[in-house]
Amino acid sequence: MVGVKVIRDKYKALSPVLDERARRMWAAAEARAMGWGAVTIVATATGLARNTIYAGLKELSAPTSPSRAVAPRAKRTRRPGGGRKALVNTDPELLDALEALVEPTTRGDPESPLRWTCKSTPELARTLTRQGHPVSARTVAQLLHRLEYSLQGNAKTEEGTSHPDRDEQFKYISRQTRLFQARHQPVISVDTKKKELVGLFRSPGREWQPKGQPVRVNVHDFKDDQLGKAIPYGVYDLSANAGWVSVGIDHDTPAFAVQSIRMWWGQMGRRAYPDATELLITADSGGSNGYRARAWKLALQAFATEARMRISVCHFPPGTSKWNKIEHRMFCHITQNWRGQPLVSLDVIVNLIGHTRTEAGLRVRAKLDRRRYALGEHISRADLARLRLKPANFHGEWNYAILPS
Repeated sequence: MVGVKVIRDKYKALSPVLDERARRMWAAAEARAMGWGAVTIVATATGLARNTIYAGLKELSAPTSPSRAVAPRAKRTRRPGGGRKALVNTDPELLDALEALVEPTTRGDPESPLRWTCKSTPELARTLTRQGHPVSARTVAQLLHRLEYSLQGNAKTEEGTSHPDRDEQFKYISRQTRLFQARHQPVISVDTKKKELVGLFRSPGREWQPKGQPVRVNVHDFKDDQLGKAIPYGVYDLSANAGWVSVGIDHDTPAFAVQSIRMWWGQMGRRAYPDATELLITADSGGSNGYRARAWKLALQAFATEARMRISVCHFPPGTSKWNKIEHRMFCHITQNWRGQPLVSLDVIVNLIGHTRTEAGLRVRAKLDRRRYALGEHISRADLARLRLKPANFHGEWNYAILPS
């Protein structure tokens, strides 16, 4: 609707210089000028309550007294602390309840910090109200933006072939995550970030530079044989909102993936969870940490024995890797942190990753891993026989536990 966009643009331009009374008076004047249905249009565009706009219309219709007309404009229109308190203050559990509703089915672009959910705001508002958190659909929309969600329609999108148990696996992972966190046991999301060329190559994005002095990089993105590629493997702690990245220089193998988890545990995990007896890993279904990779399970067996922990693993269904939490909670922020900066050396990459910070409290540590990892490692039947693997009742190929020897 054109009227909504026009009003929204005006409101964004004027809002910083309007106090509460001037804001509702301006909104009322716009509504009166537009005619029938204008209150709804102005409320939609500005986010102001309809009652606020109606109050402004009454004030416009009321005669203005001479004393009020010449009175100097006050900085405030109400005493400090006045007005209706925000719902998040009167109902501290509201945000957690809303996050719990949308989190099991969270979907989104892995390279974007925003996420989107297939539930509509009216549906979420009705569910929250039934749970004892009375709230309107408009307030739900505002809270979702505050939680860095961007709402789309209430329909799923087709993204190639879809496993029939995809949604049930998402719910299973969500339940396991809650159970582990309730027992104060660590839950991590792991994955390999996109490999990066090391050298004077173009980095997507823009960064502030002196006018007319862009950073000059190579015209062609041909691999430098001496500098090679960087392979960042990440470990994201869902409860602590903290991450670890091992920057490899050789191959992305199961041994490299488990070594990265081992380094996270030694550098961060053991200190954060001194009493941990088990660990939950959520991972993609393919790649170095895929559910079909025998070397992945064998390496996890060695780590479980070293750490004396039961290690549970939940794999996302095929074709759904971008919904892994590490994608939109850590990797996207790393990409933003080095936007527009050529990754000229491994030290630069490690430092840029290690200095990634967010207002939500994300902290990331990084370290270079110079080990060599052989490709095509042969796993014999004797090796597999040593595995203390316990498949779950639901899709045991995706969900399993490895017990320490």
